[in-house]
Parts: sequence; structure tokens; C-alpha cells
Amino acid sequence: MPTWLIILLVGVVLLILGVAVEAAKFLIWLGIIVLVVSLILGLVGRGKARV
Repeated sequence: MPTWLIILLVGVVLLILGVAVEAAKFLIWLGIIVLVVSLILGLVGRGKARV
């Protein structure tokens, strides 16, 4: 299971439970950032493989 997905799931669970709402928001944003970075790195890696 990818790390960003684990972070996102933990953030959602914390948000639903209402425990440490600020921490949950941070984890969700962190998960989104990790997702975007991993997508960019994946696209860059595919671009290098074609050249």
C-alpha cells in the first residue's frame, strides 16, 4: 500500500472521529502533497524511459 494512501486514510479516520482535527487536516494535506509529488516523479520517470 502506498505511503500517501496510508497517510490519507489515517487523516480521514482522525477527521471522522473528531480527534485532533488540526492534526487530521495536516495529514490530509500531507497526503495530497505526497500524491502530487509521486505523480510528478512517475511522469518524469516515464519521460526519461522514453528518451
